[in-house]
Amino acid sequence: MRNKYLLGAEFLIFFALLPVSFAWDYSIWIKAGLAVAGLTYIIVRLVKDPDKPLKWFKNYPWKPFWKRIGLQFLIIGIVTTLFVLWKAPSSLFCVPKSDPELFVKILGVYTFLSVWPQELIYRTYFFSRFEALFPSKKVLIFVNAVVFSLAHIFFRNTLVTVLTFIGGLLFAYTYFKTRSTLLVSIEHAVYGNWLFTVGMGDMLAFPGMDACAA
Repeated sequence: MRNKYLLGAEFLIFFALLPVSFAWDYSIWIKAGLAVAGLTYIIVRLVKDPDKPLKWFKNYPWKPFWKRIGLQFLIIGIVTTLFVLWKAPSSLFCVPKSDPELFVKILGVYTFLSVWPQELIYRTYFFSRFEALFPSKKVLIFVNAVVFSLAHIFFRNTLVTVLTFIGGLLFAYTYFKTRSTLLVSIEHAVYGNWLFTVGMGDMLAFPGMDACAA
């Protein structure tokens, strides 16, 4: 029982109090320090975990993974393209067309400095550490999506909140089925980079994308 209370406290600190605090106005350096300290703590815990949730080499279910991701990407691609055409047609594929060098930099920074740390924290660590706190698969996936959305509250952007909740549901499902940080990171990178590609970067308040505002 005591362990459950400790886990509950850790959950609240890492997945509620800390991300909400980033929406407050205080030094960016303190925020960065807290983020780095938290990520370091999580990586150390994952490395020391006897169940070894970080498995880099294994037989991944590549075929069903790409089949599902391909179908979902097709739907996401159509919906988001129509959305940009409706809301800001001049932004459609603006960055890759107007500044290919910036576009490549955005993809690299987002994939390796945003996607990978997020998946370590919100899927690998979350599932390995807190899965036992939740009574069912559906509750587990729903709560994971909620806290993932909460992690982006500092953007103060309703569209970001909605999209990260939807993304959180998809990523949580993928991780629950595969237990693979690699596969869920690939999925996250594919969808996220597409949003910047199609022209939603400025809508999502991503730094450096304001030049493509309508």
